[in-house]
Amino acid sequence: MIIALCMALAAQTKAQTYTPSASNLAARKTFQDLKFGLFIHWGIYSELGRGEWVMNNDHISYDNYKRLADFFNPQAFSAHDWVMFAKNAGMKYITVTSRHHDGFSMFGTKQSAYNIVDATPYHKDPMMELAKECKKEGIELHFYYSLLDWGRADYAYGSRIEDGKPLNGNWDSYISFMKKQLTELITKYPGVKGIWFDGHWERKTVNWHYDEIYGLIHKLNPAILVGNNHHLAPKPGEDFQLFEKDLPGNNLTGFSGEAKIGDLPLETCETINGSWGFSLSDNKYKTPKEIIDYLVGAAGRNANFLLNIGPMPNGKIQQEFTDTMAVVGKWLQKNGESVYGTRGNLVAPQPWGVITHKNKTVYAHILVWPKENYIFIPKLKEKLNKAMLLGTKTAVKYKQQEEGVFIYLDGVKDAPYDTVIQLSTD
Repeated sequence: MIIALCMALAAQTKAQTYTPSASNLAARKTFQDLKFGLFIHWGIYSELGRGEWVMNNDHISYDNYKRLADFFNPQAFSAHDWVMFAKNAGMKYITVTSRHHDGFSMFGTKQSAYNIVDATPYHKDPMMELAKECKKEGIELHFYYSLLDWGRADYAYGSRIEDGKPLNGNWDSYISFMKKQLTELITKYPGVKGIWFDGHWERKTVNWHYDEIYGLIHKLNPAILVGNNHHLAPKPGEDFQLFEKDLPGNNLTGFSGEAKIGDLPLETCETINGSWGFSLSDNKYKTPKEIIDYLVGAAGRNANFLLNIGPMPNGKIQQEFTDTMAVVGKWLQKNGESVYGTRGNLVAPQPWGVITHKNKTVYAHILVWPKENYIFIPKLKEKLNKAMLLGTKTAVKYKQQEEGVFIYLDGVKDAPYDTVIQLSTD
């Protein structure tokens, strides 16, 4: 047993060679510049209104669960409305569930009849409509893709793993199936910029054949960015690193214990309420302040923020989400220059907030108003020549010393969400 486990781990972590292409490196930079994305969890599980894990949590048999497809008919779905929701909220890219753990494909795949085109009365491909609309409106599109499958016989969910494979399944068949579906997503749908994997954590010792899967993706389109929500340090072939419900460097949820921060672009994801998929009982809506704090906190840590919503089964986005994100969008219209295109980690996060920077400009984001009449920015070596409130000509007093910079807040009012001080350097 020990030998088998070692062999599986060796297969999973064997040395791979991956040199990102020039187009991939350019895509990574663009991705970092975007900063704010919309995550969408939507599938036949939405009909039950109890989140995307309802099949597993409620112990619904696969055969019974599949009946949801018979009456999934989202007549109110509008790709244009979804994309405009993202644009109005100040989001620059969308990551959407093409296939979740329930195994139902939300796109017109030829690899399984269990998909939205063939198995539902809707008979349309919302992912194609979304891809076309994203391209039209200049929004980047990423596809979420589940490695885990609760229903397919070849995956054999719950099976014991030996020699890097499930004992009761057909692992080679399942890997082949995934590669064919990924080929469809990359070659059939226009403008796809990234693949967002999830589910690795269900089988930590199996051989996922990442060298083949990642290699295939980059062969089909070298610029496509690959990320994997495995809660571990980055693996060869990945182009950005994911953090689930935690800012990089934190481990409040317990998902990031082994996720040592690497050198890749970073992204953190969080929900607008407490659920990923649509939930009728979840009213724990985040406020505009909480969302702006998370977005700015991520940017200050050099990460993107991917904010999730779960549309209703009819395809509409609920009013609570649109109202909140309209406020966030208006804030970004005024303050976006301190977020978009910036980088973080110039200075470590402080009790009062974070620092972002771009070219010769440094932005101090005061998220928690200090008790004193100043904030202190430690270890800021760049020579300052001006400080003012962002978007105004109101000068702010400062004193720069060897140990850092004091920004004095006399006469400065605490803004509703984030008081941004713009510092110009030589």
